[in-house]
Amino acid sequence: MTTYLNRILFLVIVLGLIISLAGCGSDGGSSTKARFEVTLTNLTANQPMAPMAAILHNQNFTAWQLSAVASDGLEQLAEGGDPTAFLTEAADNTDVRDNLAGGGITPPGGSDRVTLSGTLNGTRLSVASMLVNSNDAFTGISGHSLDSLQVGQSIVIDVNSYDAGTEDNSETASGIPGPAGGGEGFNAVRDDRDFIAVHPGVVSADDGLATSVLDESHRIQNPVARLKVTRTD
Repeated sequence: MTTYLNRILFLVIVLGLIISLAGCGSDGGSSTKARFEVTLTNLTANQPMAPMAAILHNQNFTAWQLSAVASDGLEQLAEGGDPTAFLTEAADNTDVRDNLAGGGITPPGGSDRVTLSGTLNGTRLSVASMLVNSNDAFTGISGHSLDSLQVGQSIVIDVNSYDAGTEDNSETASGIPGPAGGGEGFNAVRDDRDFIAVHPGVVSADDGLATSVLDESHRIQNPVARLKVTRTD
């Protein structure tokens, strides 16, 4: 009888392991689905923001990182405001669950919003958006965890400005695509430090940079934006 019971117990344990393994997705854990509403609000006085790029991913993906070299996609986003290549880089990565571009230019005081969906396990959010009255300034977050959010809960993050390090901060009209300059935006030539750093700020003509087309209203004072992330499902 004891042997028979031991066999039954063994079979129950094996069956439990099989069911447990079958429930594991490619991320090695829960396959719970979640949906997040991401809202980016412009806190600056006179720095319109380009359409944001928002990426939902796991912990193995890095969209951008301080002290690292900007990808070609981030260079195009930070210099010209176009998130297309940046999001294409993300879409081609198997560790990315969802990615979307925002709806358009976000003026000071305005907001941009997207909704992302994916499995809830090691879930991270990365966001980037150009400050268009600059050479290569952008704002956002990289790899912020969303796993603790329950349905209906929100987190609010005040975010700073960063320098892609791909274009010299000359502040001349030719290199600024926003309304203050009307310049070319993206240029494949990299003529700056070539790594991402906290943005040193706008100098402006008012502060003595004679060639600058920017004035005191274009200064970058952190935080430049506010992110609100709400789990809706």
